[in-house]
Formats: sequence, structure tokens, C-alpha cells
Amino acid sequence: MIGRIRGTLVEKTPGQVLVECAGLGYEVDIPYTTFFHLPDAGSEIVLHTHFVVREDAQSLFGFAARLDRDLFRLLIKVNGVGPRLAVGILSGLEAGQFIRCVESKDINALVKLPGIGKKTAERLLIEMTDRISQLEGQVELAATGPVSAADQPESRRVAADPKEEAEAALIALGYKPQEAAKAISRVSGPGMNSEGLIRLALKSMIPAG
Repeated sequence: MIGRIRGTLVEKTPGQVLVECAGLGYEVDIPYTTFFHLPDAGSEIVLHTHFVVREDAQSLFGFAARLDRDLFRLLIKVNGVGPRLAVGILSGLEAGQFIRCVESKDINALVKLPGIGKKTAERLLIEMTDRISQLEGQVELAATGPVSAADQPESRRVAADPKEEAEAALIALGYKPQEAAKAISRVSGPGMNSEGLIRLALKSMIPAG
């Protein structure tokens, strides 16, 4: 099991990073909540990871904080929730936000997430209620800071077309093209990069409880 990786951030895109460690380049799938905290390429980062092995694929998932990773591990134990859906949940909601949704039985916030229908939301509330207690003592450690070992600032990378990149990222997350375009148009402003657009669009579609 690969539980933690520390190395140089070579490339980053919404949903995935390439981290070089001891001469090897690891492709790591990440939720958007981790992507927002990434430093500039070339910086050293630390990710808490979970390695998934299947007959047809091997995937490494990375998270800004241990709480995110541990919550991911609890989510994939829920009936009908696989790694990709779990990443989608943690892309739309910070770990602390999701925990509050479970504790307050806020089904409305969950059904706004792509891929989450009412039945899945109800199952999440039922099955995660008892499991959340396993995270006791970690809630305050939610991913609210950068994952750079050197406290680097958030990236200011400017995409050739930030709006198109942001829309593509939301579509990849599971939102319909019309929903993605509408959300980006609603929050877009002069000089905004794709990271800022994605962050604001997600907040507008899934307001914090």
C-alpha cells in the first residue's frame, strides 16, 4: 500500500498531478479540493494517498490532508460508491463540509453533487453516520492549507482559455455541459484563471451549509 508520497510537482491539471519521486513519475488522481491547494510546478509537495488495484487498472489517489484520504476510504466502503464517485464527492465538498452534511442529515446538499441521486444520498447518510466517528480528532485537520512542503503560494498559472478549461473540468466531474457553461458564466470576471473559476462555480452550485 502506498500511503504517502513526497516529491516534486511536475505537472498539474484539474483532477490529476504528476509527481516525481526518486526518479519515478507518479500519476496521481486528486479531488478538486486538493487541486485548489497545489503550489506551482517545480515545488515539493506531500500527498496522502490510497492505491487501488483492479483487474483492468491500477490507480493512485492523492489528498491534501490525511482526513481527506481517510474519509475517501470510508466513502468507498459505502454500497454503490466507487473511487471515482468518492473523488467526485470530495471535489464538490471539503471534508469538513461533507461531515457536517452527514451530521445534519442534509440530503439536499448531497443530491447537488454530480452522480448523486436521492437514493445514493440517503445511503450515504445512513452508512456514513456511524463511520464518521472513526474520524474523531481529525475534523479540524481538514484540507485548508497548501500541500507544499515549503508553504508555497497557490498557483497563478493562467490557461490559454480559462473559461473553456474550467467548463471541461466541471464536465469531467460529471456536470452536464449546459450546467457547467451556466455556472462558469455566472461567476466569471476579468482576469480570472481556471482554478478560480472552478472554485467559485462549485461553490455556487453547492453552497456551504
